Amino acid sequence: MAVSIDTVYQRVLAFANKEQRGYITPQEFNLFANQAQQEIFEQYFYDLNQFTRVPGNDTIYADVDDMLEEKIQIFEVSHGINATANYVGAGGGGANKQLPNEVYRVHRVEFNNVNCEILDTKDFNEVRAGGPLTRPTNARPIVNIRGGIIRCVADNNVLVTLTGLIFSRIPTPVRWGYVVVNEKALYDPTPGRTIHFELHRSEESELVYKILKFAGVAMQRIDIMRAGQIQEQSQVQQEKS
Repeated sequence: MAVSIDTVYQRVLAFANKEQRGYITPQEFNLFANQAQQEIFEQYFYDLNQFTRVPGNDTIYADVDDMLEEKIQIFEVSHGINATANYVGAGGGGANKQLPNEVYRVHRVEFNNVNCEILDTKDFNEVRAGGPLTRPTNARPIVNIRGGIIRCVADNNVLVTLTGLIFSRIPTPVRWGYVVVNEKALYDPTPGRTIHFELHRSEESELVYKILKFAGVAMQRIDIMRAGQIQEQSQVQQEKS
C-alpha cells in the first residue's frame, strides 16, 4: 500500500525540469516530502468530519467515508494492557499516563474492556464533582486528555490506570536515501537509508503536486508553484466531486 519515495522524487524532478527551472536537491525534497505527507494525513480527519456532517445521498457519502476510513486505518494502533502498562506515569499515584509521542488522535480509551467517555477538562471536573448518579463508575469510566497526559476515573472517583488505547499515530518521517558518486546523488533503496511514504497509494499524485508547490516557493519560481497548485486543486476537486 505504500507509495515509493523514489517514484515521487523522479516525477517531481521531471515536472520541475532540471535544465530549465531549477534542481531540487535530495535534502530539499525530503523536507518537502515530509510536509506534504503530514498535510495529506491531517486532511483526512477534516474531510471525514466534513462529509459526516453534510446531508445528502447516504450512499455517496458512505462511499466517501469508507474511502477515508480505509486511508486512516493504515495508521490505527491498538494498545492493550501489556503495552499501556509501559506508559510513563504522570502523577495520580502512577495512574495518570503520558501518551506516547506517536499519538495523533485518540479514538477509544478502555478500562477493563469498558469504553471510557472522553471529556474536556471542564466537563471532566464537573462530572467528578457531581452527585452519586452522575459520578463515574467502573461501568461508566471517564477520561480527560490534557497536555499529552491522560487521566481515567472510575468507582469512588478514584484515578485508575487505562488498560486499552486505540489511536491514530503520526506517519513515520520519509527519506529519499542516496549515495554520492562522482558528485552526483544516486538513489539508495537500502532499508533505513530510504523510508517510503506510508500513505495510501492513491495519494501518489497529490504528493507530487504538493511537493512541487513547496519547491516552487522555496526556489522563488512562481511557474513551478502554480503548476503544483493547479494540479493539486484539480486532484482535490476530482476526489470530492
